[in-house]
Amino acid sequence: MRTALATVFASILLAPSAAAAGDPEIAALQVGLRSHGFYAGTVDGVLGAGTVQAVQRLQRKKGLAIDGVPGPQTRKALGRYGKRAPFGGRVLAVGSRGWDVAALQFALAWHGFPSGNFDGVFGVSTDQALRDFQRWSGLNADGLAGPSVIRALRGPVPTCPISLAAPMPGPLGDIFGPRGNRFHSGIDYPAQRGVPVAAAASGVVVYAGWAAGGWGRLVTVAHASGVRTMYAHLSRVAVRAGQRVATGQRVGRAGASGHASGPHLHFEVRVGGAAVDPLSGLL
Repeated sequence: MRTALATVFASILLAPSAAAAGDPEIAALQVGLRSHGFYAGTVDGVLGAGTVQAVQRLQRKKGLAIDGVPGPQTRKALGRYGKRAPFGGRVLAVGSRGWDVAALQFALAWHGFPSGNFDGVFGVSTDQALRDFQRWSGLNADGLAGPSVIRALRGPVPTCPISLAAPMPGPLGDIFGPRGNRFHSGIDYPAQRGVPVAAAASGVVVYAGWAAGGWGRLVTVAHASGVRTMYAHLSRVAVRAGQRVATGQRVGRAGASGHASGPHLHFEVRVGGAAVDPLSGLL
């Protein structure tokens, strides 16, 4: 089945080195299926049983051959979500809509620049994510997703270049990656309110206090190699901006401040501004 899909859709975004991140083309298919109410799973770019079954439901609804393969007639049934320009055939910008925009949003998220919902609509948030990615990649930040952007998105997904210690003990909750039709840019540690949170590496505190945008009480520490670690939803902040901290030093206590459904630590790692999977640096 995966081979059949690859034959139907020549990938425009996925890099071999980024294969574990999921295929943006399949993510775009999932976005289209979600938009029509045939798929309720996570937009993860993986051609699993749930996605194949969603394609079959669409085919059954539209009176098409039920083979689970999104061929030309199945794509047509998805409307604008089933259409995309050939490789290099269309430059995406604000106002663009469709399959290729959803694929772009997915690839940007895995490269550290999520833009909100995977919805195939190139709006303000996608424009900002694209420009941030262009600056991060050393490209002209013109907000146009042309060949140079596609080439850059074929590069490896960024990882953490330094070793990190876990900021608190215990099992993980949500991990880095797609969650529903959005992207979770860190990892979560479920914890009781007040559990100590430790610096994952030595560095300098560059932010300590309340942060808008759902973060709640937040501590951000700058480390070597352009790495910053972020500790969000704290119940208490134990450091101040400008303070040097050592690995394992307490920076705050777990809580549920900001937009949080319950007490936990949201731990995020950024490299030069790009969100990366913290597990790529954790010991």
